[in-house]
Amino acid sequence: MQEYEQQHLQALRGMLADCAVLLKTNGAFPLEAPGPIAAYGPGVRYTVRGGTGSGEVNVRRTITVEQGLAEAGFTVTTRAWLDGYDAVRADARKKFAGEVRARARAHHTLALIESMGAVMNEPDYALPLDGAGDTAVYVLARNSGEGADRQPIAGDILLTPSEIRDINALQAQYARFMLVLNVGGPVDLGPVAGVENILLLSQLGSQTGTALADLLLGRTFPSGKLATTWADWSEYPRIGEFGDLNDTRYKEGVYVGYRWFDSTGRRARFPFGFGLGYTSFAMARPAVTLDGETVTVRTQVTNTGSRPGKEVVQVYVSVPAGRLDQPYQTLAAFGKTGTLAPGGAEVAETAFRLSELAGYDAGRSCWVLEPGEYLVRVGSSSVDTAVAAVLTLDAEAVTLRTRPCGGSPDFADWKPDAPRPAGPVPADAPRLAVCAGAIPCGQVDYDSPGPGCPVSSELSSEQLALLNVGGFDSALGTLSVIGTASRSVAGAAGETTAALKAQSIPTLVMADGPAGLRLTPQFYRDEKGVHGVGAGGVPASMADFIPAPVRLLMRLTGGGGAAPKGKALEEQYATALPIGTALAQSFDTALAERCGRLVGSEMERFGVHLWLAPALNIHRDIRCGRNFEYFSEDPLVSGRLAAALTRGVQSCAGRGVTIKHFAANNQETNRMNSNSQISQRALREIYLRGFGICVREAAPHAVMTAYNLINGVHVSERRDIIEDILRREFGFTGIVMTDWLVRFNMSSPQSLHRKADVARIAAAGGDLIMPGSRSDVKDLLAGLKSGVLTRSQLEQNAQRVIRKAWELNAPLR
Repeated sequence: MQEYEQQHLQALRGMLADCAVLLKTNGAFPLEAPGPIAAYGPGVRYTVRGGTGSGEVNVRRTITVEQGLAEAGFTVTTRAWLDGYDAVRADARKKFAGEVRARARAHHTLALIESMGAVMNEPDYALPLDGAGDTAVYVLARNSGEGADRQPIAGDILLTPSEIRDINALQAQYARFMLVLNVGGPVDLGPVAGVENILLLSQLGSQTGTALADLLLGRTFPSGKLATTWADWSEYPRIGEFGDLNDTRYKEGVYVGYRWFDSTGRRARFPFGFGLGYTSFAMARPAVTLDGETVTVRTQVTNTGSRPGKEVVQVYVSVPAGRLDQPYQTLAAFGKTGTLAPGGAEVAETAFRLSELAGYDAGRSCWVLEPGEYLVRVGSSSVDTAVAAVLTLDAEAVTLRTRPCGGSPDFADWKPDAPRPAGPVPADAPRLAVCAGAIPCGQVDYDSPGPGCPVSSELSSEQLALLNVGGFDSALGTLSVIGTASRSVAGAAGETTAALKAQSIPTLVMADGPAGLRLTPQFYRDEKGVHGVGAGGVPASMADFIPAPVRLLMRLTGGGGAAPKGKALEEQYATALPIGTALAQSFDTALAERCGRLVGSEMERFGVHLWLAPALNIHRDIRCGRNFEYFSEDPLVSGRLAAALTRGVQSCAGRGVTIKHFAANNQETNRMNSNSQISQRALREIYLRGFGICVREAAPHAVMTAYNLINGVHVSERRDIIEDILRREFGFTGIVMTDWLVRFNMSSPQSLHRKADVARIAAAGGDLIMPGSRSDVKDLLAGLKSGVLTRSQLEQNAQRVIRKAWELNAPLR
């Protein structure tokens, strides 16, 4: 293991406990010292470090729970159980592989394609619970990933009969028992509700097993909070649609996650923002001050327990309903304390601007604050808040006038029959008057031209078209979705064209994410470029399904196989971060920024300019297969954590991020051609807001558009969303690229919606068609000829690519 790997793992180890959430405790943990431990469950040996697909990072070593316990000095007394489960799993895996191949034959496609996102449900088993000792853990594991959604069935969202039986038996059998959740998203814990110690370990990257051992021994302490609501499957709302091949209607409007639970008075098993620790805390009465429209909340937090810990102060606001209905409360700010020793205290200071709470009035195309009382609530979760102050706005304040964008759905948004009562307001709660005149109204210039770049006007139409598509000199361009499109960095997802180096336009190399760089770990160089060895460019979850002819092609074209004689084998192992949801559970932007710097340093080492991350789509439904790589059901948490990661990466010279998937990419079913029907209000307040926060706070260098349609038009073709909202309203100045394989669209045969059109994408302000092909260039030129695309627009797109290529390559000159 190289020195940088050791340094990065050591740096991460100290952060992982901040991402873990203690859901229940009876005080039996942490343990005083390592000793005999009975470790059961699939996650002991088959620990999941992160999801499948683009989230897979090629690391040198992953420390499983079994290894982590052993390295910490524990004696695992359940080797017979674990060996027995190995055999059960091997049989289940063989059956699963056969099912994948059978589906591929039925769908007339490759098993490799059919395997994308396909995850084997946990099998049933019958194994004795005879591990020695008085301490036990059951590590329940779930995986998910790109290309397929989760299902409310046993072995996925629901527990299997074997899991329910054994977890409940272990609770009764052992004096100290902990249920450990090695999962990327919620599972239904209703059948095991009697368990007294539950730890959401999550999926923490390369050292997930080490992190658990540290937590069990109290070397670290859990201090995470839930970034999405955990409920029994039957408790989630069924208002909106999910998973339709063609049209998915977001009928719930703005009532997503805790907004629905809090507004309807329903109590989830574990609410948004909830999390315990090995200690306890008390919050003094907050002090709330107002300066213009800026609200500052100062809260003293005291550790009232006997162990160290950290607490997250959460500030919510109940916005008055008027012309617009409003959720019961909305998260407005959050802040995490440092480590507090027993008896220690700290004043946590958080702040927000009142204009950040504006609602979108689609009828008038403006953001507005309606007059009335704004209740500032402070607490440690969405169900544990108390009114700390009342802000009274004297008149309506319009904070931004916009254009209608995003189209319209074929339904009206759901809203509660009646607002939930606000609850008690302390008689001595401070009341602060807010003058509408103190809240500025922003202005948007939708028609001003972007900054010029004379070079593009000197280029031929074909040269401009080349700049508008990714470099397509790879012989395996059709397999670029699995990371073989770059000739500069082995396993990188793609790069811009190298055809204009004579015009002093360098290339930009892009590597997938989002839990670290996904590169081929071993490669060699020759006069044609770099070539990965083995199947390192293929996600591990798919490698078993590579057909023999493709393996041969990879060897013949330098895309894989062994290094030829005389060629030195080089390495580029990356570090796997905690998944996006786990990072969000830290509620710690400083931690996320440190993770970003770690990634940025590896980008410098390997020659990558743009990281295709972070992903910040909303946890609209727990069934979405990619929720693990997204942050939260709340756009403020999503935007702030994405901005922090962005700042970290971009603090490294010549490195940038690509925030994705812009926008409303909330299901994997027919993801390339599914149509998200969504109101303008919900689109702006929930699904675009996090992107706006990230752009304004951190200025990411690139944005990736989503595959899906919004109200009948592919997002990548929606000029109103790309130009009017992203560039004009948010102030984005970087490049906009497509998601991969626009041309090789893998939509369902039953899809009613057409695939995205290359010329229309460029006309909408899309700067890069990725990963790029000769056919894309031809389509752009045909679009110029037909009038779908103007040369002026092609020049603007090229200008942005040129400027970014110069900017990110400048530190290397």
